[in-house]
Amino acid sequence: MAVSEVAQNEAQEFWRPPEVAAVPAIPSLAEACERCGSEYMVGAKFCHTCGRSRLATESSFLEVALTRSQEVLEALDFQGIQDRLHLTLASMIAFIAGLGCLLGAIAVGFVYSVQTLSDFQAIQLWRIEWLLGAAAAFLAGILLNRDLSSKS
Repeated sequence: MAVSEVAQNEAQEFWRPPEVAAVPAIPSLAEACERCGSEYMVGAKFCHTCGRSRLATESSFLEVALTRSQEVLEALDFQGIQDRLHLTLASMIAFIAGLGCLLGAIAVGFVYSVQTLSDFQAIQLWRIEWLLGAAAAFLAGILLNRDLSSKS
């Protein structure tokens, strides 16, 4: 069978590029209209498809971002955490140091890899040192924490 016979029976012509299905714009992107999903033109103040104001979308996005960041900052409020846990300042600092030591013990396994038995032993020794530091910090936090309810 000749190549010309096969080419004539082919449904798609080889000199035309294949048709690619259009991918709709993702509406969750900041640069896409929330109403119709089409992308905004560069520098446009309104959607070219439905006419919705772009500023309304950006302001709502900024409001959501500001609200989330405010919630994160409130959750990380040092004084609020200290009040919720009923800790004094010294015991709160010791508690944070203990958490840091625990994270250090966990991070040792991710940072260093085991190649030989001596590497394994060294990593385990470092983990033990970090855990001893965490235990000492937590014990210091317990000893430094005075009973706040006994104050009169």
